[in-house]
Amino acid sequence: MPIHCKRAYEPATAGDGQRFLVDRLWPRGVSHAQLQAQWLKEVAPSNELRQWFDHRAERWEEFRQRYWRELAAQPRLLAPLRDALDAGPVTLVYGARDTAHNQAVALRDYLLAHPRRA
Repeated sequence: MPIHCKRAYEPATAGDGQRFLVDRLWPRGVSHAQLQAQWLKEVAPSNELRQWFDHRAERWEEFRQRYWRELAAQPRLLAPLRDALDAGPVTLVYGARDTAHNQAVALRDYLLAHPRRA
């Protein structure tokens, strides 16, 4: 299951496959044409969780656990991603500066740990 994570400020490439913005907020200064991604706003962490996390690395593990619980509570939201993964590579696009501690990384890890049920 090839799942890539890429900042919204990096250009799209042919190897990205289907691209999905997984942020609750649209990235500043990036047009829809530049991003070339479907926006899955509802897959992003809740506003409350996003604000609590505040991209603080020391909160990463707790953030991941809380976000995974949110994802598990609404599995239907993952259907577009799972369908895209059945067809080929997927790139999860995010706006955060931190490339290691962000919702796209947590979402990728969740999808890999919880593959689609037959």
